[in-house]
Amino acid sequence: MKSQLAIAVERTKEPQFITPSREEISHRLSELHDVIARRAFDIFEGRGGSPGHDQEDWFRAESELLRRVPLNVTESDGEYVVRCEVPGFDPKDVEVIVESRRMAISGKCEATKHEDNGGRIDSESGAGRVFQILDLPLMVDPSKVSAVLKEGVLIVALAKVQKAEEAHLEPAAA
Repeated sequence: MKSQLAIAVERTKEPQFITPSREEISHRLSELHDVIARRAFDIFEGRGGSPGHDQEDWFRAESELLRRVPLNVTESDGEYVVRCEVPGFDPKDVEVIVESRRMAISGKCEATKHEDNGGRIDSESGAGRVFQILDLPLMVDPSKVSAVLKEGVLIVALAKVQKAEEAHLEPAAA
């Protein structure tokens, strides 16, 4: 069975859905993997190229490049509601990818630095990328997803798939 995919961008009067191919999603994940791998290699070289710290280098690269996305999931009879904090992201920067048993949040925004006149950096924003996958305990309908991003909080409503009622049929005589 092919899974249906949907991307909910920003909820307007009608939700906007785009169906990316598996190849497009795979390509995005591959690009993210490559960016992390390049940074992990830079960290490795910065330590003088000494082996034995591959995992540490990878985790450090991830923490530098990806911002953690705190999630809060609530459930009702008919839906899951996922709230996550993505401060600094605009609706155009965030994608919500939904399959029948999984949801992914992906986003990229430009990091900003604030400097005073003396050239000293006063503040610097954290990582400009987010990526989080949430496995869902029950099936949801990817065509019935809505997402709103307001004041740094993304709220995604995922409608659960309603089980079809059992039909009792009597065989007809031939």
